[in-house]
Parts: sequence; C-alpha cells; structure tokens
Amino acid sequence: MNPAPKIRTQDLTRALSEKILVHRVSFSVSPGEVLMIVGPSGAGKSSLLRLINRLDEPTQGTVYLDGLDYRQIPPTTLRRRVGMMMQQAYLFPGSVAENIRFGPRQRGIELPDAVIDTLLARVGLPGFRERGVDRLSGGEAQRVALARVLANEPEVLLLDEPTSALDQENKRAVETLLQTVIRDEALTCLWVTHDLAQAARMGDRVALMEAGRILRIMPAHEVTHA
Repeated sequence: MNPAPKIRTQDLTRALSEKILVHRVSFSVSPGEVLMIVGPSGAGKSSLLRLINRLDEPTQGTVYLDGLDYRQIPPTTLRRRVGMMMQQAYLFPGSVAENIRFGPRQRGIELPDAVIDTLLARVGLPGFRERGVDRLSGGEAQRVALARVLANEPEVLLLDEPTSALDQENKRAVETLLQTVIRDEALTCLWVTHDLAQAARMGDRVALMEAGRILRIMPAHEVTHA
C-alpha cells in the first residue's frame, strides 16, 4: 500500500494580469521522496515552489500538507515545516550563528551555541559559528543557508536550483551534502533544476514542466531519454 502523500497539489494555479505562471498543476509527493522539477527558463518552476511554501498565493487550487489544506496552517508554521533554499544564499548581515538563530527565534526559541555547532558540523562547517557572513565563499554560504533551514526542523525541503551558482567542485560537494541530509533526516524534497544529469542523479522521480504545466512525471532513470 502506498503511503499517504506528504505534499499534494490540486489544480494549483497562479496568474498575474494576463500571464499564467502556473496552470492547474496537480501531483503528489510521498514521505521521504525526492521529486526533481526540470524545464526551460520561464517554465514556472520557481513560481511553483513559491506557491508550495505560500510565499505567493495561488489564484486557484491549493496545497495539502499531510492531507490538510495549507490555508488552515499559519504561514509561519507552514514555512517552518516546509523549508526553502534559494539559488543564492540570502544571508543576513552579521555572524553565521545569528543567521542560524533567526528562524527559531521567531518562535521564541533561543538556540544554544552547542546546537549551532552541531548544525554547522552537520553541514561541514565546524568552527564557523562566529564567522561573519561576508567572509564566506559561495559554497560555504549555501551550507549556512542549509543549516539555517535545518534549524527549523522542517519536514519538507524545497530547493530552488541550490547548486547552479556554484563551481563544479562545490556543486558536487553540496549535492552530496544535500543527499546525505535528505536521507538522514527523512525529508520530503522538491528540487528545481535545469540540469537533467543532476535530476537523474539526485531524484526518485522527475517532473517535466513547460509553460506553467507539468507535462509528465517519470522515474529519474528515464529522464535522459525523455
């Protein structure tokens, strides 16, 4: 018997004026599954992720998290449970620790140094707690962004091309890190990429997206032949 979906979208649509960014997208993702979303620029991939995290509001349709319409979940709770990493690591000025403490602090939780050190060790940055974010490389900044997401103890991870701004060496290192974290934390993951080889490497299934629509969802090993 298949498990109940962790995430399910139903007729999810977003339109701005005359432009339809996402059009009646319906799919489900099982607990612990990695769904890669690929397609050309302007296909609506990032817009779809923003809808799932409710950074943008749908014009039509909805998203279900564990079977509950996400409009019934307070946005701050939703964004804790459904974490998101962007293409660029948008870190706040200050130290690495201040960035990681931000999310829990919004819920009245003050992370002790020991927890921050554990999170940083988890992402391969031991000893970085007091480092200023202006002294981080691109790969280090993405690792801090991941630690900041993990500090909220998410159940779902949305990744919007998290390796596309990195060089090849850092790309593979961050890929390996994400793969390990997703597996060890049993996270459900939706990962946007323009890289078909990455989709085949990292995903369980791959959704092909064009002009705001999901054209097809297939096993990851089939994507290079699609």
